[in-house]
Amino acid sequence: MKKVLPFAAGLLGGAVAVGLTLLLGVGGSATTTTIFRQSPLAASTQTGVGGSNLTARDIYKRDAPGVVYVRAQVVQQSQASPFGFGQQSQGESTGSGFVIDADGDILTNAHVVDGAVKVTVQFDDDKTVDAKVVGKDISSDLALLKVDPDGVDLSPLTLGSSKALQVGDPVLAIGNPYGLDRTLTTGVVSALQRQIQAPNGFAINDVVQTDAAINPGNSGGPLLDASGKVVGINSQIATAGSGSTGNVGIGFAVPIETAEQVLPELKKGETVKRAYLGVSSRTIDGTLSGANLASKQGALVQSVEQGSGAQKAGLHAGGISAQLSTGESVQLGGDIIVAIDGKPVTSSDDVATAVSARQPGDALSITYLRDGRKATTQATLAARPDANRTG
Repeated sequence: MKKVLPFAAGLLGGAVAVGLTLLLGVGGSATTTTIFRQSPLAASTQTGVGGSNLTARDIYKRDAPGVVYVRAQVVQQSQASPFGFGQQSQGESTGSGFVIDADGDILTNAHVVDGAVKVTVQFDDDKTVDAKVVGKDISSDLALLKVDPDGVDLSPLTLGSSKALQVGDPVLAIGNPYGLDRTLTTGVVSALQRQIQAPNGFAINDVVQTDAAINPGNSGGPLLDASGKVVGINSQIATAGSGSTGNVGIGFAVPIETAEQVLPELKKGETVKRAYLGVSSRTIDGTLSGANLASKQGALVQSVEQGSGAQKAGLHAGGISAQLSTGESVQLGGDIIVAIDGKPVTSSDDVATAVSARQPGDALSITYLRDGRKATTQATLAARPDANRTG
């Protein structure tokens, strides 16, 4: 089952101050020098991802100048005092970004520049210029910045495709972890089609998982394939527990295709319009085997938002609270979605994918089971709200 990670636990963005200790010559004064030759980043001939004999050094030399260091001055409003007055505090959020064209357009993560009153970007030659936040899409955690191209040495990166990636393919990340500008890390694709949580609580689908080391400050930087093309935007990491922010070998990148889908709206400063059903569901898997459900696969409806397309279509949520042996709470007794537009539904991800492929105003044909009986209803999709209210 694809797992949705808590957003707060995995952000790679800024406002992080960390001290790094470099240990030199520990255990003695002897110095050992190892000389090695870099091997090419070999990719399977079946993937179409690489095919070149580029080394990590080659790719870094060519692409690092296109990666920028993003600094955002953020003003936060504190809670009101007993006298009714709140206070503002100012901090700095830092992250990464990369140039996508000669016009000065730069992609980064939305959470890096969220609440920013001033944004600057630093280039490979240490030149720092002001940047304008042209557009943000919180649902994909992407933002588009723009700088005046005059007098700036722009080195746009080439956009690739995550569709051809396979588990085990080599990838590279370039970013600014802990403020260490233009740091290169390498690894492989460790999983595909993962799902993570956007800042507004909605799911981001088709995410690339990698073991290339990415840390706070890498947010918004590029994930590159073996040919040096951008296949994703590094966005989140899995952490080892409460208070931990360091890399544990599990990072997530929003696929470049998602960015390409929203870029036209972002360049215009428009809100990206997405469809919304208004239902939350839970994948039926082995952990629910003791619940005697009417189907061994599908999406068990957990909640239905009032006034939504799902509610108007007559879908029902469960009303029986239960706790699984895993400790997870689940609502039983609700409808089980088994097909959408005639296509079988085997997981809650299938429901999200079907909705995300549509536009507000479109209708979905939803087949579901209720009390063991199969029925079909039509649901008209609305525009997605600013935040996920269905949990």
